[in-house]
Amino acid sequence: MSTDTARPPLSADDLAPAPTTLAVTSAAALSPAGVGSAALTAVLDGTVSAGPAAAEDLPDFGGETLPPRPVRAVPPLAYEELLGRKGLRNLDRTTRLALVACDMALASYPGTVSPGAGVVMGTATGSVRSSGEYSLRTLQADRPYLVNPSLFPNTVMNCAAGQVAIRNGLHGVNATVAGGALAGIQALRYARNAVRQGQAACLLVAGAEELSAQSGWGWQRSGALRPDFPLGEGAAALVVEPEERARAGGRPILARVLAAEVGFAPRGRLTAALAGCIRRALERSAVAPADVRSVAPGATGQVGADRLELRALRAALGASGLPPAVDVRQAVGETFSATVPLQLAALVETWRQRGAHPGEAALITALGHDGSVGCLVVRGPADCAVRTDPR
Repeated sequence: MSTDTARPPLSADDLAPAPTTLAVTSAAALSPAGVGSAALTAVLDGTVSAGPAAAEDLPDFGGETLPPRPVRAVPPLAYEELLGRKGLRNLDRTTRLALVACDMALASYPGTVSPGAGVVMGTATGSVRSSGEYSLRTLQADRPYLVNPSLFPNTVMNCAAGQVAIRNGLHGVNATVAGGALAGIQALRYARNAVRQGQAACLLVAGAEELSAQSGWGWQRSGALRPDFPLGEGAAALVVEPEERARAGGRPILARVLAAEVGFAPRGRLTAALAGCIRRALERSAVAPADVRSVAPGATGQVGADRLELRALRAALGASGLPPAVDVRQAVGETFSATVPLQLAALVETWRQRGAHPGEAALITALGHDGSVGCLVVRGPADCAVRTDPR
């Protein structure tokens, strides 16, 4: 067997498939700011103030108490009116938030979502409260098999994704990606790969995180959050499809996801790893650092991680400097796996309200205490111009 020594070995970049641009054609959000992405951007713009949730607006925590720190909660919703009464009684809060956000995104989609569309849900571990309470009941009951079986589905990580598909008749790809802080980036990456491989033409990508005593005490005991940083919750959903498909169907493109990069770093290398991830994403997207007009950091309020993230952004963007931040975490608190979808929904709404500069791009970043790092590169719609005040 002969070997061609004149040809250099293939690199990882040579083997990587051509990038696929995902068009965001619908977006919706539920957050402590209120219902809809517009409510979220109003808080970010300072036109509406956001404070701690009133006691009467907090969900029922089943007799458990929250840790002593600020709290942000999604305002009370009439779930029976929004989702119907059938099958609602045994659904947990995570699944209900996800269902409402997804219903809103599908309702605002400028077209008909076919039954072949799929769902990709980003999460940490599903509903921590449901798993914890169900496990506790198995210890408290006289016999473990006396635990109510109708509550078991809530303990399964893919409960929300399954309910979204069942209730909306979506028979395509159905996946739940457990990535913690990076769940939203990984979900979009999964969606892009599914589209690239011909497994789906249209996908609902979402993330939801509920406020609960179980997760709240987890954050409290870990010391990972600043003492004054609030616990939050929220859900966001986006309809994504190939840009060519959206344009062929005449659907307005709200944003374009050019890159979804992830990586890992050992202890002490998080800044370098995230900076390298950002550079790689910008290069593969053909986006210059100077074109990045806004950033959406994912570690605000996390002890130590927030400083590492800012250092990585400065290192990657270099002389271009750090652009203004679209930081939903300041408004909604710690939402963990729902943070990236909420950031993207807020960014989409910002562009919808004020327009986008030609070629304008944004960076959405995330990093976890386990060493995982990731980022999204997103562009505004190509046919969107900056809006000016007619006065």
